[in-house]
Formats: sequence, structure tokens, C-alpha cells
Amino acid sequence: MNRPQAAPRWLDSSGSMTSAEVRIPMNAVSVREDFPIVCVGGSAGGLDAYTRLLRCLPGDMGAAIVIVNHLRTVATRLHEILPRYTTMPVTLITHKLLIRPNHVFIIPSQRDLHVLDGEFRLEPISKPRGWPDVITVFLRSLTRHWRGKLIAVIVSGYDGDGADSLCGIRRAGGITIAQKPDTARQRDMPESAIASGCVDFILSPEDIAQEIIRISNRSVQT
Repeated sequence: MNRPQAAPRWLDSSGSMTSAEVRIPMNAVSVREDFPIVCVGGSAGGLDAYTRLLRCLPGDMGAAIVIVNHLRTVATRLHEILPRYTTMPVTLITHKLLIRPNHVFIIPSQRDLHVLDGEFRLEPISKPRGWPDVITVFLRSLTRHWRGKLIAVIVSGYDGDGADSLCGIRRAGGITIAQKPDTARQRDMPESAIASGCVDFILSPEDIAQEIIRISNRSVQT
């Protein structure tokens, strides 16, 4: 006759045994995915939008900001420039970097960005010629692999990167925002996003920041 297996036990600081229900080994702690990820996708003119947005965001709102600038051949310097405009740490993403709230993360050039198991995953860029689609790639990965709240923001840039993934963000329960075209240095990307029919808000960078704060606060309360 098989007996139920006893729970594992460890010694406590006094030398007594303690059950697994009381003491959980460190490797059993799951990675957090209960906070919002805000993907801010942009290109030409994006720096103006990023700085205006970050200036208006508090450092403790509980969301991770991921800036996906679709540079193809030029190395990004955003991780050097943007710390002047935010109190949050600004980090250039590396492979398997843990995603944390209250941080700003920057995609490196020549890479597609994905998420898995609460970490960033980098892959060689899948579209090395023509207009990149790194924003679309990242947003689609978020809909498949992130359990927290999703906020997709499309700001100034050429072409329409990101637009094709906005309806998927909506279907996953996320919020989609486009920069108001007359506030953008380059209107193509915001206008393509709006044309998708799947944009919830059309706002200036300053008002986008207020909407992100509102959504983040609501996520914490629920």
C-alpha cells in the first residue's frame, strides 16, 4: 500500500526540523510578472517623444518601460542620454536580463526582442533589410508570454512598425496608445497605428505619461 509522501523538511536556525510549507527554498520562488510592461515604440523623432514622456513619469509607479527604437545599423546611445530625463535606472538590454518594475530598458540595435519566463530574450534581427519590424516582433512576444498588464505606445517615426500588432494587444486585454500626430516630429508611425483601428488613446507625450500612471495605479489596486 502506497503512503502519501511526506513534505520535505529542513533544519531551522535552532537545529529543529521545519516543514516545506514554512520554509521554501529560494529556487522555488517564481519570477514576478504581475506588473505592467509599457512598450514605447518609435524611430525618427522618437528621442523628443521619449524625453517628454519620461520627464512626466514618477520613478516608483510600478511599471517597466521598454523603449523599442527601430535602429537597424546605428548603435543606440539612448541608455546614455535618457538618464538625464528620469529618476529610474536606464539599462541597455542584454540576453536573459530580468524584467523589473521602475526601470527603463532600451533595445540594442540589430536585435529582435522577446520575453520569456520574466526575462528579455535577444535574437538576431529577423528583417535585416528594409524597414525593421522590431516593435511588432516585441509586442507579439508580449501577448504570448507576459502575464501582467500590457501597454503599447507608438510615437514618432517613419514607416508603420508596431501597427500590425496593436489589435493583438487589445485582444490580450492590453491598452494601445498613439502619439497625437501634430505633436510628433515624424507622423508616419503614429498615423499607421491610428489607421489600424485598434488604438484606444491618441495623446501628446505628456498626456501619454498621465494615462500610463493611471493604468499602472489601477493595476496595483486590482
